[in-house]
Amino acid sequence: MSLQESLERFKKQQEKCHSTLSSIANGRNSVPPLPSGVAVKFSNDTERLQHINSIRKAPVGAQMKRVIDLLFETRHAFTPEQINEACYVDMKANKDVFDSLRKNPKVKYDGQRFSYKSKHNLKDKNQLLQLIRKFPEGIAVIDLKDSYPTVMEDLQAWKAAGQIWLLSNFDSQEDIAYPNDPKVPIKVDDDLKQLFRSIELPRDMIDIEKDLQKNGMKPATNTAKRRSAAQIQGASPKPKTKKKKSEISKRTRLTNAHLPELFQNLNSS
Repeated sequence: MSLQESLERFKKQQEKCHSTLSSIANGRNSVPPLPSGVAVKFSNDTERLQHINSIRKAPVGAQMKRVIDLLFETRHAFTPEQINEACYVDMKANKDVFDSLRKNPKVKYDGQRFSYKSKHNLKDKNQLLQLIRKFPEGIAVIDLKDSYPTVMEDLQAWKAAGQIWLLSNFDSQEDIAYPNDPKVPIKVDDDLKQLFRSIELPRDMIDIEKDLQKNGMKPATNTAKRRSAAQIQGASPKPKTKKKKSEISKRTRLTNAHLPELFQNLNSS
């Protein structure tokens, strides 16, 4: 093949390629592109099936939480079929979820239906007040929170009505509900109040323990033994720091309610 023939053949191939590329470009221009940021949406049935499938493939713990949340929020008893309809957890098809829920301390199963089981079986604010009055030493609010949906609002209502105290300390931040009986007012003389305020506790824990023993009480701590053990092990005793003003325990009896300044260091809730 001569050089001239090779050049002619090459030109024809170029023209053919150019024509093919032009056709492709024109075809692309005939279909308008999707606007940026617009996603292709599936049909409702497709999305629903994908959602159900993702729930049923989730870990056992995640499916249990979904059911317990349903029981807690509704406070109704559900059969496994009704639970499946309400939150798509199919306990008949997942024995691990079924058995775990049946044994869960927050779930009650009567052989047919599942329901939420709170620590205290309360229905309304009157039963709440009756329960609190049975605990003069105070009852932890955390043990009441799941009794029924509006229990926290009712606690605040009883507090506003002067029927209970809601107190917490800085250490645990745990709220404690105490009963308050306004029918039994206690009046204390000013000189007795002044005497109470003038009493200062020893600054050294060893002295406090000695005073407790003198009064026939057994200290819960043994500071001398602890310091001796620390010295034997080669640990230097911790430097003394200025003792903080003693605070009221979260379980303190409210027999000193006539001394309001005692509660200034407590967080009212």
